[in-house]
Amino acid sequence: MAKKIYQAICLVAALVLVLSSAILTAVLYDYFSEQTQRELQAEAVYIAHGLELEGESYLDTLGDKTRRITLIAADGTVRYDNEADAASMENHLDREEVRQALETGDGTGSRVSRTLSRETFYYARQLADGSVLRLAATQRSVWILLLGVLQPVAVLVLLVLILGGILAYRVAGRIVAPINALDLEHPEQNQVYEEVSPLLISIARLRRTIDRQLDEARQKQEEFRLITEHMSEGLLVIDGQTNLLSCNGSALKLLHGEASPAPGSVLALNRSEAFRMAVQESLAGRHWEGQLETGGRTLQLMANPVRQEAEVTGAVLLVVDITERAQREALRREFSANVSHELKTPLTSISGFAELLKSGVVAGADVQDFANSIYEEAQRLIRLVEDIIRLSALDEMELPGEMAPVDLYRLAQQQVRRLEPEAEKRQVAVSVLGGSAVVTGSAPVLGEMIYNLCDNAIKYNRPGGTVDVVVTAGKEATLLVRDTGIGIPRESRSRVFERFYRVDKSHSRDVGGTGLGLSIVKHGAQLHNAKLTLESTEGKGTTVTVQFPAERP
Repeated sequence: MAKKIYQAICLVAALVLVLSSAILTAVLYDYFSEQTQRELQAEAVYIAHGLELEGESYLDTLGDKTRRITLIAADGTVRYDNEADAASMENHLDREEVRQALETGDGTGSRVSRTLSRETFYYARQLADGSVLRLAATQRSVWILLLGVLQPVAVLVLLVLILGGILAYRVAGRIVAPINALDLEHPEQNQVYEEVSPLLISIARLRRTIDRQLDEARQKQEEFRLITEHMSEGLLVIDGQTNLLSCNGSALKLLHGEASPAPGSVLALNRSEAFRMAVQESLAGRHWEGQLETGGRTLQLMANPVRQEAEVTGAVLLVVDITERAQREALRREFSANVSHELKTPLTSISGFAELLKSGVVAGADVQDFANSIYEEAQRLIRLVEDIIRLSALDEMELPGEMAPVDLYRLAQQQVRRLEPEAEKRQVAVSVLGGSAVVTGSAPVLGEMIYNLCDNAIKYNRPGGTVDVVVTAGKEATLLVRDTGIGIPRESRSRVFERFYRVDKSHSRDVGGTGLGLSIVKHGAQLHNAKLTLESTEGKGTTVTVQFPAERP
């Protein structure tokens, strides 16, 4: 800006000086022209006086050649000229200054001389004998005078230009200094030229608008960040060249990416075929949905294109962890297969025995045995159905009765009394140790848990073995069932609480049961927010501990 102001001042100064010089030159030219005319007139008076006294010979005595002197007769014939041959010159009666002199006594004029071929100023004076004396001065003499005056003027103009340039530079700097010192952070607090005030007001208004819009944008960005960062689903935004524009922490965690991924292609996060297909399909403008297996987890991947004016400019990818759902689905299929198998076995037996009885091939003495077999298989089928119903109810968090204070010690004694015939049959000693421990829960569910733990401890024990049920109270109530049975192999300990899982299927057929007992224990513990742990040593026995949370006052 200072440069432009400096240039503008210098340009204006130069134009003013040029115009001033032109006007001065014109004024001086007129002045010197008039001065020349006056000089011609004065000289003509002196020469005319000499002619009247000495005659035409007086002209030859004049040595000054700066003036052209011409003597013209009354009829226009040139009688004398000090610069040209008078005899060869044409009649001058038509000359303006000569005609004026013959009419009024003197005359003036200026024109381009045909003889000298340059502009000439003329003055003519009529003499007493009727002839006309004419003096002429060429334009060159005027310009000589003019140039003599303009030389110092030119020097003066040059000095003025130099001084003006210096002053213009300083003035431009002073003009711009307040503008350069403007505090645009607080436009309305500046003390500056009135002409700049409207601009500062507009800047202040615009700044307030921009600040408000930035605050709104930052707020929306922060809201978006908070929403995406607290999402369990992974969210990724990419451009048309697969470059990662944005992603949340869940996406990095699910895809096992870096905490702060480097700028680049999103394919660097995961190189699986499913992930590449999702990116390619979405950038091709098509919706894609599929599953991705990574790190032992099952992820559902959904990709949708982002369009601007019908052109695909990027894509949004949503990653959802469906591992638990996939596991539940696998367990459901396995459960359905197991239930079908477990139901089919007793039904097949019942159907076979019934078919034999129907055919009449069974001897009368064997009918009673066949009836007992049918009854046992029917009871097994009933127990299986009842366990499935209980397990389904626990899955749906449906309690048989309300939550109420329950004494685990007394409940354990009741369940052990129910199992005494089975324990005597297998020669296993069962004892209840500890003391009273009250928890808030469902008595039927807690009783079923104790029954199943003790039932398993008796069935998978050895003759002469023991089962101890220990109930302790403190900050947390604890139920412990310890046996001296066959134990559980290490590779099966994590699976014994699964539905229908059996460590030794051949031995399980001998002891009976549905394979759902420990599953019911696990769901009952979850229902009561209890911690379930298992410790076992093959050939020595197993200990299952159920630790209930402390009672709140």
